[in-house]
Order: sequence, then C-alpha cells, then structure tokens
Amino acid sequence: MSEKPWEGRFSEKTDTSVESFTSSIHIDKRLYKHDIEGSIAHCKMLAKVSVITEDESLLLIQGLSKIKRDIERGNFQFYDSLEDIHMHIEAALAQQVGKTAQKLHTARSRNDQVALDVRMYLRDEVTGIIKSLVELRKVIVDFAKLHMDVILPGYTHMQRAQPILLSHHLMAYYEMFSRDLERFKEGLKRINVMPLGSAALAGTTYPIDRDYTAKLLDFPKISTNSIDAVSDRDFIIEFLASASICMVHFSRISEELILWSSSEFGFIELSDAFSTGSSIMPQKKNPDVPELVRGKSGRVFGNLITLLTIMKSLPLAYNRDMQEDKEPLFETLDTLKACIDIYKKMLINKEVMKQATSTGFLNATDMADYLVTMGMPFRAAHNCAGKAVNYALNKNKELHELTLKELQTFSPLIKDDIFNALSTQHMIDRRKSFGGTSTENVTAAVRQAEKSLEEEIGYLKGDGNK
Repeated sequence: MSEKPWEGRFSEKTDTSVESFTSSIHIDKRLYKHDIEGSIAHCKMLAKVSVITEDESLLLIQGLSKIKRDIERGNFQFYDSLEDIHMHIEAALAQQVGKTAQKLHTARSRNDQVALDVRMYLRDEVTGIIKSLVELRKVIVDFAKLHMDVILPGYTHMQRAQPILLSHHLMAYYEMFSRDLERFKEGLKRINVMPLGSAALAGTTYPIDRDYTAKLLDFPKISTNSIDAVSDRDFIIEFLASASICMVHFSRISEELILWSSSEFGFIELSDAFSTGSSIMPQKKNPDVPELVRGKSGRVFGNLITLLTIMKSLPLAYNRDMQEDKEPLFETLDTLKACIDIYKKMLINKEVMKQATSTGFLNATDMADYLVTMGMPFRAAHNCAGKAVNYALNKNKELHELTLKELQTFSPLIKDDIFNALSTQHMIDRRKSFGGTSTENVTAAVRQAEKSLEEEIGYLKGDGNK
C-alpha cells in the first residue's frame, strides 16, 4: 500500500517520517463521500466525450461505489503512506478493478480534485448550518412570543438603563442570527463554483465537458480561470469569517446567560440538563454550557487567523501549505454546528427580572420626557431629572416612591399624572418608535419574524438553497 503515483520520477522511497509529516488522511478522510461523488461524475464525463469507454466507466463507478460502502461500514484501512483520501480511493480502486483504475485520473489533478471535494463538502455543511440557524431563530421567536409579558432592565455600560421587554431583548439576537444566515447564504454562492477541469493549474488537453460535470454535481457555475480555481481558498476564509461573526453573537448571549444565572442577577435558572456541579461545593450550579461556548469562540477566531496566515503571500498557483486549510475549516464547522445545536433551552425567572426594573432609576429618562411634554426643553428636563435622582438617592428611595410634593420642588410643571408616566408598563408602551421596545412594536416584530420563518422553512424544504 506504499506505491506513490509519482514514483517514476524518484530513485528513493519516501522516508517514513516524511510520510507521517505530509499525511493528511487523519483530517481529510471525512471528504470520502464527496471525493467519490466527484470521481463518479468525472468518469461519466470521460465516457461521454469518449476519453474512456462506457464499459470502463461502469466498471470504475461500480468499484467506487463499493469503496464508499466499505468506508461507511468501517471496512476500510487508512495508511499514512497514501497521504490523502484521493490516493486511498485510487489505490483501493486498483485493487477492485485492476489497471482500469489508472484511467480515473485522466484530465484532472489532485489540485482541482481537492478543491472540488472541499467545495462540495462545505456546500453541504453550510446548507445544514443555514437550516439549523432557521430552527434556532424559530426557537427564539417562539420564546419571545411566549414571554411577551416579561419585563427586564436594559443595560448600557453594564448599568441599569431603561426597562425593556424580554421579548425585545431576545429579538435582538434573532436579528443577529438573521444577519449570520444572510452571510452564509451569500457565501454559499461563492462556494458553489465547480473547479474540476482546471487540472494542476493550466487546464487539460483532453476534450472534457465541464458543463456536463457541473450539471451532474449540481453546480450552477464553473470556475473561469484554471490558476485561480486551484489556488483559491477565499470561499473558506469567507466561511470562517462568517462563522467568527456568528460565534461573536453566541459569545454575547453566553455572557448574558452566565451573568443572568448568577445569584447577583438571579434572572434565570439554567436547566439541570445544561449545567454542572462542583466537585467540592455542593450548592454550586455552574453555567458550563454557555461558558464553553464563550470559550470556543476563541478557537473559531483563531482558525480564521490561521487560514489568513497560510494564504498570506502565497504565489500562484497551488502550494502544499494549502493542505493546512482543512483542519481549521473542519474544527470550525464542528464547533459552530455544536453551538447552534445546544443553544435552545433556557428557563426565565420572570419575577426577579420585573423587580429589577423597579430599582436603579430606570424611569429617570421618562421623567425628563414627561417634563418635555409639559413644555420644558430637553436639556433642562435632563438636569431636573438628574437633581431628582440625586435627591432620591439621599433619601434611599426610587423616583416613583417620592411624593408629588417632593417631585414638585424640582419643577412646578409636574402634576399627579407623573406617576403613571413613571410606571414600568407605561415606560415600555410609550416607546413606539420603529424598532422600539413597546409591546405593540415587539408583537409586530414577532409576527413579521414568524412570517419570514415560514417562507424560509418552505424555501429550505424545496431545497432552494442551491
């Protein structure tokens, strides 16, 4: 199993340490399915243009199909001496069909072959990620709809700022993950380009039919420059960039869940199924899942930097450095899919959240807005409300706990209807500007999201993503 396709040029056998160092089979063996699918399409195309006979094509396809079954059943041996998945399949095919296997590689190179495999693999994976993000966004929308009555303090600078609906807060993440979805969809267009037929870098002398191969492999577009086709890894970099942004969003929601589940906040209690305990402190319930997601974001960011560094300053066309593209790609795919899958179930403590909105002077802005409606300029109203906050702090009270007489010492414009203006629900419902946190707005946003999700789910069921 140690024969190399280039042995005719060399007088010495490859050193075993070199075989181990250059081998990528432990990484790229997951490409077997796509490598075989690409080879089957290549066989059909070679037969169509009479480079090989129909009988040879059928024999090769039968052999390739058997190899696929053997790999799926675990009846296949992998060796460092054969370097990568392409050489493994080619060597196994020779055992299956004899010398006819030597015709499989006609009119192609491992350079355009691996580019094809990775594009096909990533196309399938990104399609799955898109579907998973649709499901995650549906979970968020369903949760927001179910908890429309829950109010929590909104924060700026990690200080309580203004009361908002929990649903409004959750829908912010819906928007983030919606942008992620758009990025993955856009990236899919650039992934879905067929490079096969570019050969090593200059194309081939054989009368191949690239359009036919592209049709067999469901590619809507074929590469137009053979040099670029074998040396391009932009589509992987773009995916890693999109994945990194998505992980930023997961890290942000993770941080909030970690904070909210602490005793200091007490907003949520994570399900036991998504928590762990302490080996020494019996009372502990640790938010390990969001902590790990927060930590794994660093791995994904690092993978993006890894590939950018690999590709930086590489001359055209293919260079062996590019073999190192798969490990950061595969790890990112595995990490992102796991994070999307696990982020679905959290329990919200409504009462603690609601109580938190009644402290910390979250209604100070609304007092200023009230004074503006009574005829006071905003800057003056801001100053007046600030003085009232300072007074209330010294009295160890909230603004709404002050008497009307006390409030009127700051402005004679204040009437007894100010207490309604300072109530939490009133503060929420007055914020009707487009995109604001009013119940009316958030309800409309949830309805629009539900409508969009119905369209997306229908689109995906029709496999319209390709």
